[in-house]
Amino acid sequence: MKNALRTSLAALCAAGSLMGAASAWADDPGQNVCDGVQQDRNACLREKGAAREAARRGALPSTDPAVLRQNALARCTRQPPSDRAACEARVTGQGDTTMSGSVLGGGIIRQTVTPVTSP
Repeated sequence: MKNALRTSLAALCAAGSLMGAASAWADDPGQNVCDGVQQDRNACLREKGAAREAARRGALPSTDPAVLRQNALARCTRQPPSDRAACEARVTGQGDTTMSGSVLGGGIIRQTVTPVTSP
């Protein structure tokens, strides 16, 4: 259950981060140089061109923080009821939440530690 939840959250965070990355590429073409070290250079150049073209057409998704938060919370509704509150706490950064990882590394992982006493 925990692995499925972590995988779902990693995908959620990566998707949100990728939207921001596409917007950044479109906003500043000199940024995010495709050096071929951390990613395939040809794929990077294709994605950079696609982001620039999508920005020109006005087709990039919204990166409004309120919309991104709403989308993240909507994904939490897909979790089992017993895990939903923990998902929402991670997404909103409540409690002892830590973030690690990167988009290039495969996603951002959010982890919240919740102490549970034994019965």
